[in-house]
Amino acid sequence: MAQGDFWSDQDRANRTIQSLKALKAQRDPIIRFEHGLRDLAELVSLTPADDHASLAQLGTDLADLERQCGQLEIQRLLGGPMDSKSAILAVHSGAGGTESCDWTQMLLRMYRRWVEERGFSTEVIELLPGEEAGVKTATLIIRGPYAYGYLQGEEGVHRLVRISPFDANKRRHTSFASVDVVPEADEDVPVDIKEGDLRIDVYRSSGKGGQSVNTTDSAVRVTHLPTGIVVTCQDERSQLQNKAKALRVLKARIADQERRKREEAAAREYQSKQKIEWGSQIRSYVLHPYSMVKDHRTGEETGNAQAVLDGKLDAFMEAYLKWKANPHAPPPETDRT
Repeated sequence: MAQGDFWSDQDRANRTIQSLKALKAQRDPIIRFEHGLRDLAELVSLTPADDHASLAQLGTDLADLERQCGQLEIQRLLGGPMDSKSAILAVHSGAGGTESCDWTQMLLRMYRRWVEERGFSTEVIELLPGEEAGVKTATLIIRGPYAYGYLQGEEGVHRLVRISPFDANKRRHTSFASVDVVPEADEDVPVDIKEGDLRIDVYRSSGKGGQSVNTTDSAVRVTHLPTGIVVTCQDERSQLQNKAKALRVLKARIADQERRKREEAAAREYQSKQKIEWGSQIRSYVLHPYSMVKDHRTGEETGNAQAVLDGKLDAFMEAYLKWKANPHAPPPETDRT
């Protein structure tokens, strides 16, 4: 960064700064923990056994150090090669029409609230409203330190059980939506996309409209013929901008597909990992006849379903990271209150 031509290439400079921030985010908590541990050890050696007020304060300091140690353990678990990347998150409604579209919109709100609490940023790539209410499908790029590392465990099918607000008879309904998460690919990732392998379709954007929206063929759908991957983008008013965004997402998904192939080959050899697919329910959100959210892989659960839907997802994400590191361990006892 001290070089005279550092800012001559803005993209390279920004990537370097982001790398520096990520490294500092890893190093600084370790240094703080080491200092706190050293200070506490010195205070323990100097504190008389009958000084109850000081001993109480030492207990508080120890609890704080234990909390820091827990956070360092989560940081250690976020050590995968792609964990530090930004995430491309897509939410899709399942069978069930309006019910499913409404559930998809609730999930989208949940992730946006989580993003806001962490101070991350989002960029909308695609947002297709439901015919009557809710959202059929939505794709976001979520940018922040270790966004993919935290969100990777959200991939799979999410089930909602509730009294339907769209049912006049107030019957209980079950809705499904799927979440797909891939890491955003760097500009220098060696992904070869040949022009002849692409089918690019343009169409009019759907949604609430606006200047030039719904009046020109600005939306873009890109199909990668060898893999069958389809990416759409209609967020921008310019067809060229939508195409550029769609190609970025396509590049990320092709890179992620290649990574998954390598992981699955290793998983078959060591029989240590299972792939999540549509139909394998990972988490249930029950709003009636009782309130509960439970992750079926880790056993993590809470009775405060509304807090989870308001973005309080950290406990589930951290439980997934621990489970991923040791998927054959029995689920821990969870808080049922």
